[in-house]
Amino acid sequence: MTLTGKIPRDFGNLTFLVSLDLRSNNFHGNLPQEMAHLRRLKFLDLSFNNFRGEIPSWFGFLHRLQVLNIRHNNFTGSIPSSFFNISTLETLNLNFNSIEGQIPKVIGSLINLRELMLKGNKLIGSIPLSLSNVSGLETLQISTNSLQGNIPEGIGNLHNMNFLSIEYNQLTGSIPFSIFNISRIEFIAFTGNSLSGDLPNDLCNRLPILKGLFLSANKFHGHMPTSLSNCSQLQLLGLSENEFDGPILSEIGSLTKLQGLGLGSNYFTGMFNLINAITIG
Repeated sequence: MTLTGKIPRDFGNLTFLVSLDLRSNNFHGNLPQEMAHLRRLKFLDLSFNNFRGEIPSWFGFLHRLQVLNIRHNNFTGSIPSSFFNISTLETLNLNFNSIEGQIPKVIGSLINLRELMLKGNKLIGSIPLSLSNVSGLETLQISTNSLQGNIPEGIGNLHNMNFLSIEYNQLTGSIPFSIFNISRIEFIAFTGNSLSGDLPNDLCNRLPILKGLFLSANKFHGHMPTSLSNCSQLQLLGLSENEFDGPILSEIGSLTKLQGLGLGSNYFTGMFNLINAITIG
């Protein structure tokens, strides 16, 4: 509605409010402390505005909150530890702010969390091992930060994971083999890190519904997985700017749903011809 201005303190009087949706306006400034009185809130969406200041710690008082979406604002500071008092939280979306610091280790206490989205911030440090305790997690999006270290082996224990994106960080080491056991996963995106190692030959046998695999701009090596033809749902495959070698498998031609293919800047050998391939980075 292109509304503008600041959120009035009187909002705190709406104590029976269950859902508050203010997205896609031009609200700015800090959120009033009085909003902490909205104890019945289950849904709070403040996305696509110009709110600023540190993320309010009083969010932690909203004990019934299931969805908290504040993406695309100008929030700063670190992720408040009080968030992790909200045991009912199912979706936490902080994408595209200016949030700093580390991902809190106590995130493992959010046992009902289904979606965690922290893309496009200034987060540092490593990926907490405690994430593996959030057994119901389906979407993990922590791309475009400054995270370092290895991908924890425990992420492979998240058997409900559907979407895993850790692109454009400073991660090293190999992909934990356990990730290839998440049979429900559809999208894996690790582009733009310093990951290395090779891919298992039976990758597509393990991930039967995989639709997108993005590994470009890393240090992966070895041959393409021989099971590639078994990825019958694959739509996007990005392997560019790595150290893969050996032949480009003709089995790629049997992937009838493939829409984008990126193989450039590797050490592949032999001849390859694929009609209607679209190069992706």
